Amino acid sequence: MSAMFVLSLVVALAAVHVPLGDYLHRVYTTSSDWRIETTVYRLIGADPKAEQNWGSYARSVLAFSAVGVLFLFTLQLVQHRLPWALTDPATEMTPALAWNTAVSFVTNTNWQAYSGESTQSHLVQMAGLTVQNFVSAAVGMAVAVAFIRGLARRGTSELGNFWVDLVRGAFRVLLPLSVIGAVVLLAGGVIQNFSVHEQVVNTLAGSQQTIPGGPVASQEVIKELGTNGGGFFNANSAHPFENPTAWTNWVENFLLLVIAFSMPRVFGRMVGSPKQGYAIVAVMGLIAAASVSLTMLVQLQHHGTVPTAVGAATEGVEQRFGVATSAVWAASTTLTSTGAVNSFHDSYTSLGGLMTLFNMQLGEIAPGGVGSGLYGMLILAIITVFVAGLMVGRTPEYLGKKISPREIKLAATYFLLTPLIVLTGTAVAMASPTARAGMLNTGPHGLSEVLYAFTSAANNNGSAFAGLGVNTTWYNTALGIAMLCGRFLPIIVALALAGALARQGRAPDSVGTLPTHRPQFVGMVTGLTVILVGLTFLPMLALGPLAEGLH
Repeated sequence: MSAMFVLSLVVALAAVHVPLGDYLHRVYTTSSDWRIETTVYRLIGADPKAEQNWGSYARSVLAFSAVGVLFLFTLQLVQHRLPWALTDPATEMTPALAWNTAVSFVTNTNWQAYSGESTQSHLVQMAGLTVQNFVSAAVGMAVAVAFIRGLARRGTSELGNFWVDLVRGAFRVLLPLSVIGAVVLLAGGVIQNFSVHEQVVNTLAGSQQTIPGGPVASQEVIKELGTNGGGFFNANSAHPFENPTAWTNWVENFLLLVIAFSMPRVFGRMVGSPKQGYAIVAVMGLIAAASVSLTMLVQLQHHGTVPTAVGAATEGVEQRFGVATSAVWAASTTLTSTGAVNSFHDSYTSLGGLMTLFNMQLGEIAPGGVGSGLYGMLILAIITVFVAGLMVGRTPEYLGKKISPREIKLAATYFLLTPLIVLTGTAVAMASPTARAGMLNTGPHGLSEVLYAFTSAANNNGSAFAGLGVNTTWYNTALGIAMLCGRFLPIIVALALAGALARQGRAPDSVGTLPTHRPQFVGMVTGLTVILVGLTFLPMLALGPLAEGLH
């Protein structure tokens, strides 16, 4: 069963790679605008024909995102005065929690320190959270396309128009695919209604239970497709109203991977060499295959410490999905920036938990979030050609662009930013009595939970190890800052690097030019990625999940 699940997933992703990638390429390169897009440009005062340099593009990203944070923050605080308000919310919506949630959804993180069905009104879920699921994903795709333009263009400072890229990504890609996906999920049993906790049923124990409803299918599909991850229900994709059956589980797993695995095709088409795109997707595929295999292995063989049943670690796993396919989902959701869960990561074996942590610490580039995974992988490719150039004594080049000290400083800064945020946040939390008070576990597992929280926040993943009380002023503030810095500082650096590359001409190939479309380069990028991440995080992992596993 698990082998068929993985095989069919690989076949489906391979089948759509070219057609979806080609469609995405047309979306971002055509000169024609849809009528609705033209209307939006007029409403926001944007000139779709005007292009932007990297600084203007970055300022547009920041301004748009700042407005999103402010709107969602305010909407949550006034939701009790608006339609579909909950009469008795389980969690008080404090300014700190509203700030954390607003930042979370705008940054494509979708970290949730509350139970969705008992805290947020239907209006907030639809007009606030779901809208951000669309536009935050569109922002990531827009930045990726701008970065590709930096590699493809010669002698210019222009990277495109953020407003055009944003609107096209939302209207031409995410919206139509979400409509199709929502219909499929509805057919599979995912609910879609406007019921506000009205259905009461009698339980087998003789008591009564209130069954929550809501517009779930419409949020579920973009939650996966846009690699967002925030669930309508607290149980996320383990809840039968979000993910009812084994085949809806497959569909949702496919949705959270499909765009990110198709983006390298866009890269190959835009730089005029599809082989370059195949090389990048091959690196993504190799890392993903290794991660999925190892995660399944440690869960099925229950390597590490956790209560187990015969033959597999089943605690925290939905029986309708099983251990193996839950492990595939866990790897998929942490290799991307989705963060949706259909099993309880805190109940994984220590080595299984290690794999989910390591997946995020890779920078979520295999395939990563929609857009963010691609430009993260391309920056690692640039670092690889620089290292290779040092080894043979040649000036490093990538796609005809020389990697000078300016470019490699920007690439190195991009790579170091997220580990700096993760390790600093974890260290401050462990040194703070206020933060440590939220830990329900001590020892290596307690450290793993705190490390997981900051790794998830800084990498804009949003999944949680649980066992950590994060709905406090300290954690809401600290994790919110980690999410903001983890999202926008790398975007600024990536756009600055794209601008520097776009201003260059094309350097002619020479005998010292490293071919970047061959298996040799694929292996080099894969190896460099794993080594760099291992050197950065191994000491902390040794104190957390590795120490727990060897206990």
